[in-house]
Amino acid sequence: MAAVESTSMSLMQSEEPLKLSDLLDRGWKLYEEVDTTNDPIAATHIQVNIKRGITQLEVATRMVAQLDLFSRNEDLEEVATTDLKYLMLPAFLGALTMKQVNLAKRLDHVQIARCYFLDFLKRCKEYNISKFELPKTIENSADIPEEEPANGPPKPPDLIAMATVRAAKIERYKQRKDTEAKLSEIKAAVDSGQADDEIVRNFYLLNVRKWIAVSLEEIESIDQEMEILTRMDVLKQSSAEPLHSKRPPMKPFILTRDAVQARVFGAGYPSLPTMSVDDWYEQHRKKNALPDQGIPRSAEDFDAEEREQEEKEKQVENDDEEALQKARDWDNWKDTHRRGYGNRKNMG
Repeated sequence: MAAVESTSMSLMQSEEPLKLSDLLDRGWKLYEEVDTTNDPIAATHIQVNIKRGITQLEVATRMVAQLDLFSRNEDLEEVATTDLKYLMLPAFLGALTMKQVNLAKRLDHVQIARCYFLDFLKRCKEYNISKFELPKTIENSADIPEEEPANGPPKPPDLIAMATVRAAKIERYKQRKDTEAKLSEIKAAVDSGQADDEIVRNFYLLNVRKWIAVSLEEIESIDQEMEILTRMDVLKQSSAEPLHSKRPPMKPFILTRDAVQARVFGAGYPSLPTMSVDDWYEQHRKKNALPDQGIPRSAEDFDAEEREQEEKEKQVENDDEEALQKARDWDNWKDTHRRGYGNRKNMG
């Protein structure tokens, strides 16, 4: 950033300000050096050159606006040959902006670059330099909602539209290669300064047509990258929110102990109890159907049972016929019936 500011200050404070043609030529040369270098694009000296080129081209753009070199009311033939190269200023700015590697500002950079490329294409469209369709602006594309069926399977892709887009890309690629081949043939003559006005004019027009193809491809790539970057921002924001706010409440699987818990947990899930333990015992107590399993008996109960057993033994010892007969019948009954037979008192 300091390098960019120093470059800008040197351009403004120089005793002999650079001419418009010098600014464009230097920015153009810096772009070609950055585009063809074998060094990493993230290298410090490469990024310094990128920012220096952006600064010079921005100054040149302001000068072009002040000079009012281009007008919507004129035709391409009315534009001077020496002015044709300034049509490419926005394209160079967009290309250099895309080569910046600040990840924190990546979304801003691609949005700015898209504006540069689109501005360049609009100028070329106004002069009817080449036949092409202008990409949609961000505002217009945001206003058009995507058609998604509310119910049923998703809408199948439009194969005809996809084939049309593919054919246009292939045709654009062929035109770009043909343009680059023609440029390589006349570039040496233009650089040497021996080319006449017609060759120079054709050279600049071929460069403009080349950058039309480049700008269309760059805008397609930018639109895809912007969608990815936007989704990444949404994911970052959602991940910053507390996780517990997104979790659904857990359903309780507990046994209620009192009426309060029965009211809280007894509704909403069929397998949860709808009656507290106290209510269950109260209901069975009213029906005199409480089981005695596990309930300790008092000492008086044990004494009464022991006295009854002793009375039966005395009757047997005294040869009480009735007691003997009951004892024999009970022994015979136990021989032919299993333990617990006929006991339906405690069955639910």
